[in-house]
Amino acid sequence: MYSEKIRLYEDREDVTLTTYVQNDANSLLGDYNRPAILICPGGGYMKCATQEAEPVAIRFAAMGYQAFVLRYSTYFSQDSNVTFPTAKEEIEIKEYCVFPNPMLEIGKAMLLIREHAREWKVDVDRITLCGFSAGAHNVAMYANSWNTNLVLDYLKTSSEHLRPVAVILGYMAGDYYFSKIDQIEVEKEMFFRVSYAAILGKQELTEEDIERMSPSRHVNRDTPPAFLWSTYEDRTVSVKNTIKMAEALANQHIPFDMHIFEEGPHGLSLATQESAKVKKQVNPDAAKWVELAEAWLQKRMALELPETI
Repeated sequence: MYSEKIRLYEDREDVTLTTYVQNDANSLLGDYNRPAILICPGGGYMKCATQEAEPVAIRFAAMGYQAFVLRYSTYFSQDSNVTFPTAKEEIEIKEYCVFPNPMLEIGKAMLLIREHAREWKVDVDRITLCGFSAGAHNVAMYANSWNTNLVLDYLKTSSEHLRPVAVILGYMAGDYYFSKIDQIEVEKEMFFRVSYAAILGKQELTEEDIERMSPSRHVNRDTPPAFLWSTYEDRTVSVKNTIKMAEALANQHIPFDMHIFEEGPHGLSLATQESAKVKKQVNPDAAKWVELAEAWLQKRMALELPETI
């Protein structure tokens, strides 16, 4: 395996695609183009969480996928500290991270993977997107929009180059109505104010914003199949978001798998020591999502291997 970090913009260091690519030249399996997974970490659109990046990529690489991590535009740079303003301070708006920019960067990453498909041995018809929290929101927004004029006009390409075969959505923000309720319940007003400023360019949600930015309200017949998971105990992003997304997929007859685990806080990532920062982020029950997702993906992404060597 080799890893490389590539800038998506020549003049910016913060938006990158990191590769975790396997070379089969010396493998007993032979020289195959492999299915790929593009991972979008969470972080409230403020930063890209490290625990939802490389540990996840390495786990999927071990399953046989060519793995990639997209660090999309966020409010704070990756090497800066997250500092919240006081309630009286005005929050600066940074246009580069306002929607739809982070979503469009998924499309840019898809095109970059396609451009290097031969070099990276990627089967371009079998690319899955995987996101966590805000990253899952970003993935879901893209999943509903990959063939819209908004995306196609910006990327100047045809839709067949941009379609993901499936998406994995971990503890996603699926309906901003619940985010507005959560802001009151979990008393994280400044967290949400900065998060809204990052992705919306404003500090308060309107009903129009809720409608526009809730992926569960925009599921359509071209939305790819989805694997959803969350925990009942998540007090940052309510499990109701995942349930609402599942309902929307069912209404559009889009295949999906959903798993709700009872215990575990927000931000579990793999829910193992590989990704945990604190003890409560290790949860053997919730960690089963990886195995379940692998089995679900296998139905769509299995290598066409010979019967014998």
